[in-house]
Amino acid sequence: MWGVTDDEVARPYPCDGVFAGPTVEWFRGVDVDAEPAALFRWLCQLRVAPYSYDLVDNLGRRSPQRLVPGLERLTVGQTMMTIFELASFAEDEHLTVRMRPGPGRRAFGDLLVSYTIRPAGPSGPGRSRLVAKLVVPTDQDLRHRIARPLLAWGDLIMMRRQLHNLARLAARHDQAR
Repeated sequence: MWGVTDDEVARPYPCDGVFAGPTVEWFRGVDVDAEPAALFRWLCQLRVAPYSYDLVDNLGRRSPQRLVPGLERLTVGQTMMTIFELASFAEDEHLTVRMRPGPGRRAFGDLLVSYTIRPAGPSGPGRSRLVAKLVVPTDQDLRHRIARPLLAWGDLIMMRRQLHNLARLAARHDQAR
């Protein structure tokens, strides 16, 4: 858990209650110098790239540094970041993804991530908070339970980079408008 407040950890998220059994939850958060709409538009870019360490998780291809037209047209079930699918969304508020069946799920098991956006409020107009909550069921098979610490550390490193990249790009885009 990094970059989040106790209030942010305590509030409800779209990924809550999807898994029937017990879960492990990880939170990550950043401040963003952009309006929620500009930040959400950059979250839509996750349809084509992960915005983390491109050499590792994007086969060396650079994540787009400009908005790709049409990616804001979301539909539940769309592929996101290659190994996820869009589970739910609310424009300018959240985007929730779930691990797709395939190599990612075989390696790490099922999981959900809600990327949520809130206006930053008293810290000033034109600012947002981006908080990601990752939920992993604990009742998965032994292989996934063994992989969970690797997933936790890998996610911490990769998602930190991802959230900072999205925040930087959204701020740049919002200031250019």
